Amino acid sequence: HCNFEFDLCAWKQDENDDFDWNLRTSSTTKMGTGPATDHTLQEPSGHYIFIKSSFLHLPGQKARISSPVLSRRNKNCKVCGGVILFYYHMYGAHIGSLIVYQRTMVKHEKILLNLTGNQGNFWQRKALILAGGGDEDFQVVFEGIAGKGPKDGIALDDLTFSREC
Repeated sequence: HCNFEFDLCAWKQDENDDFDWNLRTSSTTKMGTGPATDHTLQEPSGHYIFIKSSFLHLPGQKARISSPVLSRRNKNCKVCGGVILFYYHMYGAHIGSLIVYQRTMVKHEKILLNLTGNQGNFWQRKALILAGGGDEDFQVVFEGIAGKGPKDGIALDDLTFSREC
């Protein structure tokens, strides 16, 4: 489980992307470019990770962050598949996309979720079933794609893997 209150936990910025997910609070943001509070504490001082377009990031550029390596060797993970639970906030006129992948160690990526555009000015919960089968270890990757203007922003908070994996 990671609530981003202190750091990125064991999540790592990918090297093959254009920019990074940033740890931030709502108390340091301009209105209209992100959530009013984090999801965990429901306070402006609470932390989450966030991407936003700027003059440094062109539309379509990507920021990727990946989970620790998860093992399929646990028999419960094979049977139940496992789940990742998370909260997202995608609000603004120029929102890009949020894509969630399951990536094997040989870099094969399967799309678990693909959201584009304004999803509403509130935190939304999502539970994704991790693909089962095989013994290959894997990671979950969150990819944010920059939108076409200043009124965009994608936030993530409270990323949790079920006990099966």
